[in-house]
Amino acid sequence: MKLLKKALMGTVAATFAVSGSMAGEKWDMPMAYSATNFHSANGVQFAKCVTTGTGGDIEIVVHPSGSLFKGGEIKRAVQTGQAPIGERLLSGHQNENAVFGFDSVPFLATSFDDAEKLWKSAKPELEKVLDDQGLVLLYSVPWPPQGMYFKKEVKSVADMKGVKFRSYNSATARLAELAGMLPVSIEAAEISQAFATGVAEAMISSGSTGYDRKIWESLTHFYEVDAWLPRNSVIVNKGVWGGVSDASKNVIRGCAELAEYSGTWRSKEYTGFTLAGLRAGGMTVGPAGQGLVDELKEIGKTMTAEWLEKSGDAGKSIVDKFSSMK
Repeated sequence: MKLLKKALMGTVAATFAVSGSMAGEKWDMPMAYSATNFHSANGVQFAKCVTTGTGGDIEIVVHPSGSLFKGGEIKRAVQTGQAPIGERLLSGHQNENAVFGFDSVPFLATSFDDAEKLWKSAKPELEKVLDDQGLVLLYSVPWPPQGMYFKKEVKSVADMKGVKFRSYNSATARLAELAGMLPVSIEAAEISQAFATGVAEAMISSGSTGYDRKIWESLTHFYEVDAWLPRNSVIVNKGVWGGVSDASKNVIRGCAELAEYSGTWRSKEYTGFTLAGLRAGGMTVGPAGQGLVDELKEIGKTMTAEWLEKSGDAGKSIVDKFSSMK
């Protein structure tokens, strides 16, 4: 990581030498998660890298916790130019195009290594979709593996019936439906209040989200099922990007490459740390029983078939490329 950082910062420094230090423009960058979340911290470092590397020609200012736009509003805000740049969980938009949900296909990629292979397989297709929507992808970082949170012991899918389940995209909503739960759409910034007031009673998410939101104050069990590793992506408005000088584009691309690498490293390191934090908070943390895992995988087969049908040739291409790498 140190060698990569040195090489990339060398590129940034070289570009800075020719970009000058004229009065620049300010890019507000909305992010959905808390300032302490590793994605947000990574975004702040990316912003500093760009601001410094362009000599202030482009100053990126990060707005975490959905303070500028809520999570579900960020992508549209960037598309319409209300914000020039932003970070979004693109799987939250798979109702627009199923390709956005490539990272939320249950049990397709369940480790960081497989998630990286899936990302390489999906990136070309994803960039095509974004380009058609007037967006440019800068970088993407995975969350830790997704586990299931409950306020009671759960040994089978039958134990989930009727539970109010927080969903963050159509995949999590569908999982809830197939398991007999009641999906409730809740933004990340609203998680603590939702569980404290009983609006939701369970969710599938990473240890990171639960740790950041002190979820042990409302829930009792976290089951490691490693269902998938969703990704947050930083996108920029295509029109805005077209107006950026070549020198500044080189800086931004270098900073983005560093952010993707460092963000992935942070995610890996944060996985064990946050699970330990959940335990310290009083939660029961551990792998789900094999019976429950088998039942969830059956649900996963149904969801995979549904996603492949919706995503068509693009989805098949992604899965075929991914399978060839394994």
